Amino acid sequence: MASTTANIPLLIHSPTLLSRSSSRSTSQPLLSSKIPPIQNLQIVSKSKRNPFRILAASEVSVGDPPPPPPPPSAFGIELPRPGLVSSLKLKLLSAASGLNRGLAASEDDLQKVDAVAKELEAAGGLVDLSDDLDKLQGRWKLIYSSAFSSRTLGGSRPGPPTRRLLPITLGQVFQRIDVLSKDFDNIVELELGTPWPIPPIEVTATLAHKFELIGSSKVKIIFEKTTVKATGNLSQLPPLEIPRIPDNFRPPSNTGSGEFEVTYVDSDLRITRGDRSELRVFVIA
Repeated sequence: MASTTANIPLLIHSPTLLSRSSSRSTSQPLLSSKIPPIQNLQIVSKSKRNPFRILAASEVSVGDPPPPPPPPSAFGIELPRPGLVSSLKLKLLSAASGLNRGLAASEDDLQKVDAVAKELEAAGGLVDLSDDLDKLQGRWKLIYSSAFSSRTLGGSRPGPPTRRLLPITLGQVFQRIDVLSKDFDNIVELELGTPWPIPPIEVTATLAHKFELIGSSKVKIIFEKTTVKATGNLSQLPPLEIPRIPDNFRPPSNTGSGEFEVTYVDSDLRITRGDRSELRVFVIA
């Protein structure tokens, strides 16, 4: 039953009033002149047992509901689109898959990965680590480096070649970052070829650095030492620390420090661009 509003006088009926009214003339109104009308009542359907309920005027909503707040874009604020970011992350991982961390990347592959990375960087917005450095915390696995297309372990920096002059096979590469101690370790798994029938030697090289944040998203690392630890059948051997080359004998291109900018980071993926235009993609390990 639709709600209706009416200004009606209320007639109160009770056994006492009915008994008194029975002796009066039927033409005389029943207490209608003594009971003031109650204004602005609304009769609404309640239930089958109680089909009507009387609402006071204060319970009746007056006027239109307030308009919804304007979208953030009306104030020049563009919120990230989770659906777009998720799809671009999958697109980037797909583009980098099958490239052996960049060692098998062609020029077309380099351009394709770089283009998708730029899309994700734009969708994620500017990175600010000054108030949330914990985003770097953890052990990160390298899945792509554009510099590895040069076929050297140093990328665009000087480094031993892979499977050319030396029988070196590159394994997994990690970055271990501790934001409290400011430790920044590059961990590289290598397989060193040996003459037959000696099995290859598996080692893990840890390049220890300290790091500091420059500005809001740029990270500077300072090299400290390199430690090599045999794994596999020779894991019982103690780690070997390789002496650091004195600064006077170090080539100008290898100053012992470097910089890179974090261009995208979330809980499970990170993109960095190095000081030699090197694009790197990491996933949390």
